[in-house]
Amino acid sequence: MSLVHFTFSSAFLLALTGLALHRIHLLSALLCLEGMMLTLFIAFSLWTLQQGSTSFSASPMVLLAFSACEASAGLALLVATARTHGSDHLKSLNLLQC
Repeated sequence: MSLVHFTFSSAFLLALTGLALHRIHLLSALLCLEGMMLTLFIAFSLWTLQQGSTSFSASPMVLLAFSACEASAGLALLVATARTHGSDHLKSLNLLQC
């Protein structure tokens, strides 16, 4: 395993661990998801550079576009949750309540 592969794998697993263990605020969960997406984007970009072909060059940009859409939807949910419930604590959210 190369150093670059180990670095990106550990960064992704660190963000995944943060998502699994620090589930207090919605904002911290969104930041962990964003860290996972950025790690995937950088790793995917480096993989396309190592391949040397131009057929995969647009794929990291598509992943980055999906990441931006995910971030905007997450921030919209964060604002809506903060307005309706008064805080962004995940324990105060109840899926059975409208």
